[in-house]
This record gives sequence, structure tokens and C-alpha cells, in this order.
Amino acid sequence: MSETAPTTLTELRYETLPWSSQAEPPRSKRHLYAATYRAAVPQRVRGLRNFGVPSGLLTALDEATTAIARLDGEMGGELAPFESMLLRTESAASSQIENITASAKAIALAEVGETERGNASLVVANTSAMQAAVALADQMTEATLQAMHRTLLQTSAPLWAGRYRDAQVWIGPAPQRSLVRSMIGGTAFGQHEAVFVPPQPRRIGAAMRDLVAFMRRDDVPPLLQATIAHAQFETIHPFVDGNGRTGRALMHCLLRNKGVTQHVTVPVSAGLLTNTKGYFDALTAFRDGDAKPLVQQVADAALYAAHNGRQLVADLRKLRTAWASKIPTRRGSATHALADLLLRHPVVDSAFAQRALGVAAPNVNTALTQLEACGIVVQLSTGRRNRKWCATEVTDLLDGFGARSGRRR
Repeated sequence: MSETAPTTLTELRYETLPWSSQAEPPRSKRHLYAATYRAAVPQRVRGLRNFGVPSGLLTALDEATTAIARLDGEMGGELAPFESMLLRTESAASSQIENITASAKAIALAEVGETERGNASLVVANTSAMQAAVALADQMTEATLQAMHRTLLQTSAPLWAGRYRDAQVWIGPAPQRSLVRSMIGGTAFGQHEAVFVPPQPRRIGAAMRDLVAFMRRDDVPPLLQATIAHAQFETIHPFVDGNGRTGRALMHCLLRNKGVTQHVTVPVSAGLLTNTKGYFDALTAFRDGDAKPLVQQVADAALYAAHNGRQLVADLRKLRTAWASKIPTRRGSATHALADLLLRHPVVDSAFAQRALGVAAPNVNTALTQLEACGIVVQLSTGRRNRKWCATEVTDLLDGFGARSGRRR
């Protein structure tokens, strides 16, 4: 007879498993490394009814949900620049939570093919994963989550991309809380000092099927559902790497699936970035059976994200209006079209602009010359080969957004 699904969020239980290290720990720490270790056994969430969240906090969550939906609605009529910009800022903030940082200019260069851009290329991959999340939001399956992860890691770690892990991993030790150690490569002595040890690989499939069943429910407030789903995903930790970024993309997938957003990706990670210690501590509290700290974190982050995102959009609108007064050609010209493109992609080369606008090379080159003469773009390289142009006012606005969202604690 099958076990009854729990209805109340509880503290995780753990199982004791044998451990054999691939490397000898230092003599001073050998007493810490026993022949066994404890790994989490994820609670089933599909049937949860009682999340332990008081009515006042649920009201705050409703307010945050309304703020997200309002910003999404405001952007619905003029998506051209703002959808991609908000998506990029969410991706950059989510990456920065994992200590993957890059300037707006570096990210924009990576988008036009500068492959040796290190962290910037990882942020671009995260943007693609976010795009995959919202594109697949109507499906909400395990395959959806694996596709998001595959998009994220297909360049940087193709062997792991989209595949559930087949080895034990662990998180920590502090202060490197986002660092994942695993048996792969044998670079760590063991998980006995870890902050958290996720479930054994054999438990991942059932836990992920349970999570997807929870995400498909329609009787849980969407932002609460996204919060619990995110925390459960991080607890399962189904992949070797990229769990944090995939787990935050999962939140946007669910918000789009439930109709809270229809047009844009509101940069909730930018709000979480302001207090990463609080965010990681809240994930720990969830594993101890207390969802309240994480729900509060997400509610605050969503409100902050809506405010900060609205300011970015207002700044971009103001900038585009200022550009319009400088451009000498008519509003429907290739020059104006290129100016609109620069709000989405602040670094371009001629070939990229031709593809994006469907405009012939002579017209694009003329437009670039005109925008350079107006002071709207600057050329980043000399000579006639591999020239790229940057709208520095746009990258400055994006860096300003990042500074407002910067890690506080």
C-alpha cells in the first residue's frame, strides 16, 4: 500500500550512507571524516496544504504578485527593447548570486560572438536558459527543466548539460555556500563539513516527478508556489552544476505558466541579490521545515524587482527620446531601426545588425556612421575588420541597474 502524501511542510529527514574518500584528508581533520555520512531525503511536496505561512505574509506575497503583474502589463504594449533588457538583467543578477559577474559591455560583446569573454559568456547562456524557461512554460514537465539546464550548460559543461547527476554532491563549506563539491574529479575529501548534502542520485527521479506534480497544481497562490518549487528544486539539487541558476529560471517558468506574467521576465533575482546571505539562510530554514523566511525574501525581492525594473525601463525610454532628437533621418529609417535595436543589444557589428533588422549592408553601415556622428555609438576597435560599435549610454544604464541591485550582505 502506498504511503499517504504529507500535507504539512516538515523538517527534512536524513539517511546514513557509507563513504569512502578518494583523497586522504589532512591529519588535523581526519577525526571529522567518518566512514559514513548523512544525505537528505526530500519530502514529497505534491500534496502539501499547510506551508506554515501566516496570513500577513500571504498578503505581502499577494502584493508582490500584483506588482509583478502590473509591470508585465505596462510592458505589454511596447516589448521591443524592454523584454530582452529585463530578461538580461534577471540573468545577470541570477548569475551574480553564484559569483559569476560581468559588465554590461562584456555581456553585450559576448552576445555578438566574442567567445573569449569568460563569465560574460556564462551570463549569455543563462539568458538563453531563461528564454527556454518561458518558451516551455506551457509544458511544465521534467523534460522542460532538463531543457532549461541543457541550454544553460551546453557550451560550458556539455557532458553534464540536461542530465541528472549520477554522483553524490554537497554544498559548502561556508563561506563558499554556493560551491558544489562532488566525487567527480576527486577534488574534495568528503561532505562531512558541508553546509548541506542533497539526496542520493537514486532519489532524484522520484523527487523531480513529485516536484512537477506540485508545480502543475492550480490551488496554490502562484508566487508561493514558485517559492516552494524553487526551494524544493534546490533541495533535490538534481544536476552536478547550474542548479541555482536553473532553479531561479524555474520560478519564471511557473509564473508564466500561471499567467502572472505574459510579456516580460521581472528581475526577481536582482532583489535576492541585495541580501544573498538572507537568501541562502532562508533556503536552509526551508529544509528545517520553515518556509516563512524564504517567502519573505521572495516577496521583498519581487517588490524591489518591480520598482528597479520600472526605473530601468523609464531610463531607457528617456534615452531613446533623447536619441530621436539627434537622429537627422525620418522615424522609419534604418538609422532609427538600428537605434531601437541598440536598446536590446547595446553592442553590434554590421553583420549582426543586418541579420537582426533584415537590412542590406550598405544601409546598416550608413546607419552606423550616422549614429556615430550623433554620439549615440562609439567604435570599439580600429581598422575595417571585425569592427563593433557600442551604445555606451545603454550599457551605463544596465550597469546602474546592477549597482542598485548589488550584493549588500
